[in-house]
Amino acid sequence: MKLDDLHSIIQGCIALERQSQKAFYARFYGFAAAICMRYANNEEDTIEMVNDGFLKIFKELHAFKPVFSNEEVSLKGWMKRIMVNTAIDHYRKYYKRQLLIDAREDKAISVAQHGESSIDKLSYEELLKVVQQLSPGYRAVFNLYVIDGLSHEEISAELGISVGTSKSNLAKARVNLQKMLQSMNRIAV
Repeated sequence: MKLDDLHSIIQGCIALERQSQKAFYARFYGFAAAICMRYANNEEDTIEMVNDGFLKIFKELHAFKPVFSNEEVSLKGWMKRIMVNTAIDHYRKYYKRQLLIDAREDKAISVAQHGESSIDKLSYEELLKVVQQLSPGYRAVFNLYVIDGLSHEEISAELGISVGTSKSNLAKARVNLQKMLQSMNRIAV
């Protein structure tokens, strides 16, 4: 078996071949880590989410059916959903209580509008570092809404919170991001 051929690697993983699993893990680790990193507090959380996600992938790989002619593109879409769900599970396990605390804050929210978005001026790494500074509840809602494109109703169902809490946490996340960017002197006050 060639370990550079994706289809062969997948078939080897289904057959529980360690070499194929290692090749699969090595090939997609960066992709999975980039997804989980958005939801994690630190590197250890990222690694835990990635490893949990790969366990789920290896367990369910037999059920994977490509939906596009390009098997790798289909696989990455399928894997992304698993990694996001794994990150949500991790969040529920460790940070759900924090989300409820965040939702109870009674602060007025006003977001100043600027011509050019400060986020447009940031590199991916800079944006990731700023987003990771958000509380787990705000970060989860921000990522699900802004990055993964879920609606507030979907976020509500995924995280077990009300639609209003989802909207409130997104607004508060944006305010906090704006404050962090202002303190970095990335946007005009």
